[in-house]
Amino acid sequence: MLTTARGGRIARGWGKRSSSTSSVVPGGMAESAGQSSAGEVPAVRVSSSTRWLWPSVLRWIPTSTDHIIASEKRLLSLVKTPYVQEQVNIGSGPQGSKVRWFRSSSNEPRFINTVTFDSKGEAPTLVMVHGYGASQGFFFRNFDALAGHFQVIAIDQLGWGGSSRPDFTCKSTEETEAWFIDSFEEWRKAKNLSNFILLGHSFGGYVAAKYALKHPEHVRQLVLVGPAGFSSEQENKSEWLTRFRATWQGAIVNHLWESNFTPQKIVRGFGPWGPEMVRRYTNARFGSYSTGNVLTEEESKLMTDYVYHTLAAKASGELCLKYIFSFGAFARRPLLHSASDWKVPTTVIYGCEDWMDYQGAQRAREDMKVPCEIIRVPQGGHFVFIDNPSGFHSAVLHACRKLLSPDLDAQSLPPGLISA
Repeated sequence: MLTTARGGRIARGWGKRSSSTSSVVPGGMAESAGQSSAGEVPAVRVSSSTRWLWPSVLRWIPTSTDHIIASEKRLLSLVKTPYVQEQVNIGSGPQGSKVRWFRSSSNEPRFINTVTFDSKGEAPTLVMVHGYGASQGFFFRNFDALAGHFQVIAIDQLGWGGSSRPDFTCKSTEETEAWFIDSFEEWRKAKNLSNFILLGHSFGGYVAAKYALKHPEHVRQLVLVGPAGFSSEQENKSEWLTRFRATWQGAIVNHLWESNFTPQKIVRGFGPWGPEMVRRYTNARFGSYSTGNVLTEEESKLMTDYVYHTLAAKASGELCLKYIFSFGAFARRPLLHSASDWKVPTTVIYGCEDWMDYQGAQRAREDMKVPCEIIRVPQGGHFVFIDNPSGFHSAVLHACRKLLSPDLDAQSLPPGLISA
C-alpha cells in the first residue's frame, strides 16, 4: 500500500496495467483508488512481507522499503512546487515477449517510482533520469526552478530508489542495457508519454542516449548531464590506469570490479555504522565545487538520510556496473560508436570540474548528423545540478530554448557558461 508526498492528497490501492498508485501534494488530504477489472494486471503495492518488523535499532542494516519512501518524502518537503508521486505499474515484461525484461523468475508486476510536478499551461514535458548510485531525489535543488518552465517528471530507474528491486540476473551487456531501456519504455507506455525532453545524468545519461537511439520517435530533445559511456578504454588510454593495474592494489581493485563488488556492498557491510559513513561522504562530496550556495544543514541531513536508505536497500540495478563499464568506468559498448545513428538533437552539459571527459562527446559530435551542443558550467563537478544549480538551470533552459520559445533565434550562451 502506497503512502507518499508532503502535505497533500494521497492515493492508495489497485489500478489498471497502464495506471499507477499515486499521491499529490498541496493543501488538504484526499484519497482515490482505481478499480481493476478482469484481465487487468493490478498495480503494485508494498506487501507486508517486504517490510522488516524489527525496530531499526536492532537491525544490522537499518533500512526498509518504508524507510526509502519516508526519506524521499522528507527530502522533497524542501520543494515548494506541488507534486504527484506514483508507483507506475510496468507489468512483468514487454507485451508479447517470452523473456521478462528483468530476467526474473517471478511473474510479479513491477513498478517505477515517479514524481510529477505541477506546471502552468502547455509546458513541454521534461523527464529526468538519475545516475548510478543515485535516485530522483538528487534533483531536489532543481525541481522548483525547472517546474516554472516544464512539466517535470523524475523517475527512479528499475532497481533503484523507491522503484521495484527485482533480482538482477543479466549476464551480458546487451541484456543489461535491455533491463533499463525496456523498463523505461514500458513506463513511457504506462504514462502515455511522447514528444518529451529526456534528461539523464551520468549513467542515466548513458541510458537516456541508448533509449533515444532505440526510440527516437518519442524524444524531442536529449539533454545529457555529465554522461558516462561516450568512450571505451581503447579511445582513452590512460598511463596512470595502466600503471595502477600493474600494481597488486590495482589487481585487487580490478578483480573486485569484475566480481561485481559494488560500493553499496560496503555500505551494507558497515551495518549500523553505514549511516555515519554515508554522512561523511555526503558532507565531503556535495557542494565541494559550489558557488557558495553549499548544502544547508537541513539539506545535508535530509540528503544523507535519503542517500543511505537508497544505497543500503536490496541490491538490484547496481549490479549492472561490470556489464556496462570496464574498470575505470569505460563503456563496453560506447556511445561514440553509435554517433552516426543519432537522430535526436542533443545538448551535453558538464561541470568544469567534472571527472567525466567531455572530449569523448566532442569526438562523437563529429559523426552526428543532428545538432549537438556541448556546454561547460563553472564551479560545478560531476553533480553540477547540486554544486551550481543556477548555472545548471541556465544551461538546461538554453538547451531547450527553441522548444520553450519557438520564435527565439538567439544562439549565444548565457553569461557564465562555456561552449566546448
